[in-house]
Amino acid sequence: MKKAAEKMEGFLELGGTKKEIVLLVISGIALLLSMAGADFLPFDPAWAAIVLCGIPIILEAAIGLVTAFDIKADVLVSLALIASVCIGETFAAGEVAFIMQLGGLLEDLTVARARAGIEKLVHLTPQTARVLAKGRERIIPAEEVKVGELLRVLPGESVPVDGVITAGQTSVNQAVMTGESLPVDKTVGDQVASGTVNQFGAFEMRAVKVGEDSSIQRMIRLVQSADAGKAKIVGLADRWATWIVVIALTAAALTWFFTGEIIRAVTILVVFCPCALVLATPTAIMAAIGNATKHGFLVREGDALERLAAVEKVAFDKTGTLTLGTPKVTAVESDGTVCGKDELYAFAAAAEQLSEHPLGKAVVSCYRQTEKKDCPKAEDFRMIPGRGVEALVEGKRILAGNRELLEENRISIPSSMLAGAGRHLKKGSTVIFAALDGRAAGYLALADTIRPESKDMIKRLSAQEVRPVLLTGDHENAARTIAEQLSVAEVHANCLPEDKLLWIEGQQKRGSRVCMIGDGVNDAPALKKADVGIAMGKVGSDIAVDAADIALVDDEVKELPHLLALSKRMMTTIKCNLSFSMGLNFLAIALAITGILNPVVGALVHNAGSVLVIVNSALLLTWKKR
Repeated sequence: MKKAAEKMEGFLELGGTKKEIVLLVISGIALLLSMAGADFLPFDPAWAAIVLCGIPIILEAAIGLVTAFDIKADVLVSLALIASVCIGETFAAGEVAFIMQLGGLLEDLTVARARAGIEKLVHLTPQTARVLAKGRERIIPAEEVKVGELLRVLPGESVPVDGVITAGQTSVNQAVMTGESLPVDKTVGDQVASGTVNQFGAFEMRAVKVGEDSSIQRMIRLVQSADAGKAKIVGLADRWATWIVVIALTAAALTWFFTGEIIRAVTILVVFCPCALVLATPTAIMAAIGNATKHGFLVREGDALERLAAVEKVAFDKTGTLTLGTPKVTAVESDGTVCGKDELYAFAAAAEQLSEHPLGKAVVSCYRQTEKKDCPKAEDFRMIPGRGVEALVEGKRILAGNRELLEENRISIPSSMLAGAGRHLKKGSTVIFAALDGRAAGYLALADTIRPESKDMIKRLSAQEVRPVLLTGDHENAARTIAEQLSVAEVHANCLPEDKLLWIEGQQKRGSRVCMIGDGVNDAPALKKADVGIAMGKVGSDIAVDAADIALVDDEVKELPHLLALSKRMMTTIKCNLSFSMGLNFLAIALAITGILNPVVGALVHNAGSVLVIVNSALLLTWKKR
């Protein structure tokens, strides 16, 4: 039912646009017939344009004036329409109405339809919880859980409320809150957050924060508040409408008073109609959006590029944005006494090939890619939640996992091996220790890998005087390592969703415009709050994409510098359009005052100005910074 409603909403929106296009086509044909002098018709065809395009403008202007004394560009257009009709210049009235409605349609097409990001966040909220009381388990709605109650969470289930583990070991996928690419091992005493997903072992937990205080509910409120606080840019024609109306009416009244010719006064109203002014911004935005689409960007908000042009800082999430988001084996170290590096790698991959853990899958995938062969067969496989795996490979008992796994099996790890692993840990890598038949054999280091194009992209952004910032939920060591490789000076690690949002708020209070680029659910509040939010469309979550103003469809971050340069070029084009249209208006007024222009010729001159504005904007379609 819900999907059907969404489809119907989309159909109605599309239907509204189709209706406007049909009315404009009919009006355009009518104006062409009027120009050709259609004597076979009992009335001037331009009346079709006046009725279909002009009456809605007059009604909207009247309603705005009466209900809120809201003076927009529509007010002057309405005055010009009525005055033209009163003196019999129907073609001039129809032409002005047609151009204004065309500008309105272009503006409507640049505005994205309502998004459902908050709804999708709500869907992430766990619906039920397993409560333990007096030795019995019962399932209740998650919102009814009380602080202090004991809960059980099974593998694959979402954590219903915030709490502390009281029994059991597991690995928890915390991407919804921190954006970390790897699950985090949890044991007794560790905290877990609502909305995160239990991967493997069952565990029991004590509820600490429930209902509206839980992490996932705080995330929803952050997204809602960030969206409400983002200002929308008002069209320049409407911003200047009051002055335009005053100047036009004053000029028309004075001309009529001194010359006694009402036709000159009406001509002033016609040529002063802000048609080109109305078209100046939406046509440039439409052309720039078309250009951005060719480079893999889906612009979801019409004024996003306008805001992007003023950005001074670009905040990047790390995982999945600057990096590929998938761990790779970066080092294999063996002590040489138990087995060699190649043998250690093969045994570890064999033991992990039946594991569902992302780290285990990464080891197997990297082994197959680098060694160009399949892993040895494993038998008697056992997964140990929160610790690692155990298996029998070629007659040898293999243990592969964290340090605690080996220590709990009374396997001592040489100090030299711990020191080597420590160096990788300081760089933000994850280490898997391996033991063969009860003896520590070595370790594998895994780390997220930087996208090949990230370094050049950061360099090109810096060349445009835009400062890159790393804003990540990952640990300090991992964040610093990536930042150093990419030459990013400002780094903020261990960021929860509210930390990212507060950093952006702080920058905005200091007058700095910020663009946020991310891919995870945890980035949604920051994407909403930023002056411009850009989501990674391919690897990003649906919620991140819904929260963003722009989606990078193919995740080619190398195109980001082009998008920023394009936004600045678009603003230059808009300023040129505005200067030209205002200059043309004042020139036409001078000619109208002297009687050189009549309403029909004035309308045609005005129309020519609108066409030139459109042509200038169209150049953005193929623009590329040299």
